[in-house]
Amino acid sequence: MQQRRDAAVLVFDADDTLWENNVVFERVIDDFLDWLAHPTLDRAEIRAVLDDVERANAVVHGYGSKVFLRSLGECLERLRERPATERERREIDELAAALVAHQVELMPSVADTLDALAGRYDLLLLTKGEREEQQRKLDACGLLHHFDAAHIVPEKDVATYRWLVREHAFDPARAWMIGNSPRSDILPARAAGMNAVFIPNDNTWVLEHDELDPDDSGVLRLKEFVDLVRHF
Repeated sequence: MQQRRDAAVLVFDADDTLWENNVVFERVIDDFLDWLAHPTLDRAEIRAVLDDVERANAVVHGYGSKVFLRSLGECLERLRERPATERERREIDELAAALVAHQVELMPSVADTLDALAGRYDLLLLTKGEREEQQRKLDACGLLHHFDAAHIVPEKDVATYRWLVREHAFDPARAWMIGNSPRSDILPARAAGMNAVFIPNDNTWVLEHDELDPDDSGVLRLKEFVDLVRHF
């Protein structure tokens, strides 16, 4: 990336910032909870078990639809205290078919906002997950021409943001990470010396939640994506 003189760098998250993503997983989880119908545990208790399974699998296997399906199967096995049958695995696959068929749905005003910002700033895209799955979404989104570079990484932690700073040789103090996830977008970017813009999404994955310091002046909080044009 050849930076423009004195231009700030805006780094964008993809899932649930540029387009809806986790809402589809949440719909599958709702169907899974209905289907499972545990005799003693309520929906919240089953969801807590699933969250634990997903948390452990994210550390070992990463993110994406395949890991999610694995987590549903392991949740069933933990609750029923036996291996899942072939029929149960097929039924779980059927429940999650929407993940495969899901089309990229941009957030309101994303394309126009990026078009306005690209005329004034250097834009990067940073998304985590399974490479093939994320690349499919990037190819389908119709937004890549706005960005100087797009990176798919297995995790978005402090080391990832420090790598990004080195890779593109920008001043972190003049860079902003824009996303919906406190855990993956805001906190590690701040720890790497970058500023951040938090745009909450009601459907953000529970494992991406975390507490933000309300007194941190390096974090800008916006309600909607289009609000970026009033601040940059």
